[in-house]
Parts: sequence; structure tokens; C-alpha cells
Amino acid sequence: MVMKLRRITKWLLAGILAGNSVEAWAEIDFEKQVKPILESACLHCHWEKEDKGGLRLETKALAMAGGDSGEAIVIGKPEDSFLYTSTILAPEDEDIMPPSKEKPLARVQTEILKQWILEGAAWPDGMVLTVVPRIDFVKHVQPIFEQNCVGCHRDGNAEGDFRMDTQEMIMTSGEYAPNVIPFNAEESSVWTLTVLDKDDDDLMPPVKKGGPLAADQTDIIKNWIAQGAIWPDGVTLVPRKAPEPEEDPASQSAQVGALYQRLLDTTGAGKGIKMEKYTERLPGTANTWTMVPIPAGSFNMGSPDTETGHQADESPQVKIKIDPFWMMSTEVTWDLYDIFTYRDQEKAFRGIFKTPVELNGITDILARPTTPYVEMSFGMGKDGYPAISMTQHAALQFCQWISAKTGHFYRLPTEAEWEYACRAGSKSAYHFGDDVSQLGEYAWYEENSDWKYQRVGTKKPNAWGLYDMHGNVAEWCIDQYSADFYKSLTGDAASNPMNWPTVLYPRSVRGGSWDHPAEKLRSAARIASSPDWKIQDPQLPKSIWYHTDAQFLGFRVIRPLKVPSPEEMRKWWTVGRAKE
Repeated sequence: MVMKLRRITKWLLAGILAGNSVEAWAEIDFEKQVKPILESACLHCHWEKEDKGGLRLETKALAMAGGDSGEAIVIGKPEDSFLYTSTILAPEDEDIMPPSKEKPLARVQTEILKQWILEGAAWPDGMVLTVVPRIDFVKHVQPIFEQNCVGCHRDGNAEGDFRMDTQEMIMTSGEYAPNVIPFNAEESSVWTLTVLDKDDDDLMPPVKKGGPLAADQTDIIKNWIAQGAIWPDGVTLVPRKAPEPEEDPASQSAQVGALYQRLLDTTGAGKGIKMEKYTERLPGTANTWTMVPIPAGSFNMGSPDTETGHQADESPQVKIKIDPFWMMSTEVTWDLYDIFTYRDQEKAFRGIFKTPVELNGITDILARPTTPYVEMSFGMGKDGYPAISMTQHAALQFCQWISAKTGHFYRLPTEAEWEYACRAGSKSAYHFGDDVSQLGEYAWYEENSDWKYQRVGTKKPNAWGLYDMHGNVAEWCIDQYSADFYKSLTGDAASNPMNWPTVLYPRSVRGGSWDHPAEKLRSAARIASSPDWKIQDPQLPKSIWYHTDAQFLGFRVIRPLKVPSPEEMRKWWTVGRAKE
């Protein structure tokens, strides 16, 4: 068995390092080679919860049944099997799988699928696939190696004659070589040495060098190897420092006190202010946004059983009272959000648009996102497009930041406030009525989005002048998501209700997006956040700022007429950072 493993390893290394075909390899092992590819790159779009193109891949029977495009697997004929042929299309082809918004499979992975089908597409009886994170070397593995390993294992400083700075060296150098056996983490010392006991002399990195790695980091390394240990051509690793620790929200109390005084100096406690539409400019920039007045009133929250698309978590319908507030007319765009994210960009604007030194002093000490490892619009556009993929914590810190900038108290809406504003007095499935054929006039969604978000405010608004309340990007609310929350809304609870968060998941999201079907865009439809939204998180360890896998997710802000107390204000801005 050991000799067979070594022979297979040599073929794997030769094939991967030389970029050659795998046809000369030993017989393909479904569990070790095919299963990880399907689970990480294909299953998230082709399973019980998401059967795009009518294709499901959890079981052999479902995979063999094919989908709308015909047979996914034609035994012995990879050229007739779209499970394979769709993976080797040109990157710009709209039919490529995985879709063009994701990275294509590496050649070694497509060759494995081809050879597997050619050999008869063996699939052990009873083996069921499950969705697992797809690991990208540059986003997920490279930061771990550069921050924890390469400092001691690189050209010019190779402890134990082991180097990790290039693909060839990590596989072939040192006393434990081969250190990486693609598709076999259990036999790869690059992973096995990271999960030893902390008092083991062979632990990597050793305790004196910051080891052991966190569990999520060792899981990433394991999954990377299991999925083929794909290392992009030409990538050489260099030592880097780990990101600075995130700021503790508890330390923000004094900051909030200073902000509260600024808000009182600017607007008072909210008395005597007219509820009128206004345009706000971000001090120090030319960026503006529009705030629309939402009058006080009442409405029936939720949907009736008879509504098409109705879900159990939208029941029972409850009459809710809402106090007045202003809501941003569109979703927050990258034009604003990038200034929040990138301090240097904000400071560059100060040379053009002068701002008071004392104001800069308040905003400069606020917590801001860490620099992302990837371009966060994922090629969908930035100028006038909605910002996406932020955590609720990031959205709340943005609210705190623009509150400090403008002197007006901004926050996320509650679910009740969001639905009330979306409905704009309507009682139908959508704010314009029940006729789903009209949805394309008001919303970007699965049927018309071309599989990406669109510029904000390009569809018709609702009756109160709010754009994209249906579709484009789904929007954060502040509430903890609870399927039976409406059952508790009686008496005083039915006035400005909120389900204060106590744990990180799930939180509430509303409105549906460019990636959702029509029923997810209804005024009453609810979405629960999930840790799966940061499976491919580019920040390591897992960031409190990014939900990289939720490219459908954004937010808009509201400004309540009544300014809350400093204690309440701080609570609004810090509930997004609970422990996972």
C-alpha cells in the first residue's frame, strides 16, 4: 500500500508540476479525488437547496439523471458529459462551470473529471456528497503560510532544508518530502504537523513561533490539499506580518460619548425638526446621498397564508406601530463605502475638501475594516453600484462613522421599519401590487440581472421614493432572525418592535437580490444570515468585516427622528460583533 501511494504521489507531483495530462496516472479514486472537486466547486449550485439547471449532484442517481442540459455524465464519454465539458469552456463563456464569477477549475481538476468519466465514473454505493468550502490558494492559504511559516522556510533561510516559498519546494524539499500529496491531506506533512499536540517537538509552527495554528487555519490547509493543492503559476511566497488585532467594542464608550455630544450640538434631541426629504454630503468629499422621510404609522407585518411564496416565518401577521424616521433612498454604494474602508483615500480628499481638525480627530480613531485580500466588487462594478459582502458589524461601524462625519445619528433599520418602508402603505406581495410580471420594472433579480448587481436607482421607486427595496442587493436589518418572532409581538411589543441580537447567527436580511427568484423579493420575505457566507473569507483568521461568499448582500441606513441616549447609541453600533 505504501509503495502504491508513493508511485501515485510521483505521478501526481509530475503531473501538477509539469502541467501534464493525468491520463497516465493510476486509476482515479472517486472519494479522494473526484468527491472533493464536486463538493467544493459544484455542489453549492447543484443540491437540495439550489438545483440550478435542474441538476443535482449529491448522489450517484441524481448526478446520472442529469438536468435541463441533458446528461451530466455519459459513462466512458467525457466529451459528451457536460459535467466535464462545461469546465473547459473559455472563461468568458456564460456556460462555463463553475460560473464566470467564480474561479475556473485548475487543469489538473478538469483532467481528473475527464479521466474518471473515461474509466467508467465509478461512484461507491451510498456515498452522499455535502457542500464544503472551496479553497482558493491566494485568498486563503497564502496568508496562512506567509504569516506563520515562510519566515523560517524560504530561499536563504530554510530550517530543516524545507522551503515553502514555491510550489516545487513545498512539495519536494526537507526530510518529510513529499510534504504535500494532492488529494491526500492525511499523508501530507504540511497539514499533519500543524495538528500535533502543542508539546510535540514536531509541531509546526512551534509554540515559540506562535503555534499551534487556529483550527480554522488548519482546516483550510487540509481542505486545500484535499481539493488538489492547487498553486497558481508564478506565485512565490514572502514573509508577512499578521493583521493587527481588531479593536474591542467595549473601548468605544468614550468615543460614543463624544459622538453623542456632537449629535446634540448638531440636531438637538430631534424635537422641532421637520420630516422633509434632504440631501446629505459626506464632509471632506463631494459624495452625497438622499434621505427620504418615512411618516409614523401602522401596518400589518408579515404575509397571509394565501400570498404566493408565503413562508411560515412570515406568520402570524401582526399590526405594528412605527415612529417616524428617514431612510436612504438607495442602497449604500461603493462611492461611500470605500472612503470608509480606505483611510488613505479619505485623507487624500482632505487636501481638496477642507474639514475641521476636531472632526477628523473623532473619526480617525473609529474602527475601520481591515484591507481585503480580494477586489470586493468581484468585477461587477463600483461607480454607482451597491457595496456588498460586508458583515453586519461592518455595516454598523459604517453607521457610526457617517454619524460622526455628519452629526446625524444613523443606524440599520429594524425588520419592522424595513418592511414598513418597503410597503409604503401597500398590503400586496410587492409594494407595487401582486402581479409578478411587473417586477422587472422595479427590481433587479434572477430573471433580468445578467447574474450581477446593477447601478442603484435605475428602476422605478416605491410610493415613498425608495429605490431597489425589491432586489439588486439584499439588505441588513439589525434584528436577530427568529422564525417565530412574530408570535411574540403583542401589546407594547407591537410598537417599534426589535429582536435584539444575542448571538452572531442568524441575523435578519430583507429585500432579496440580483441572485434571488421573485418570491424572495416580496415585502414580507425574510432571509437568515449564515456562517456559510464567509466560508471563503479572504481574511485569516475569519474576519469580522467580510462575508465574501455573500455577494448578494448590502445595506442602507436610516435616521430616526428621536436621538437615543449614549448607552442606546452604543448598543445599536456594537451588537454586530458577537462571538461566532
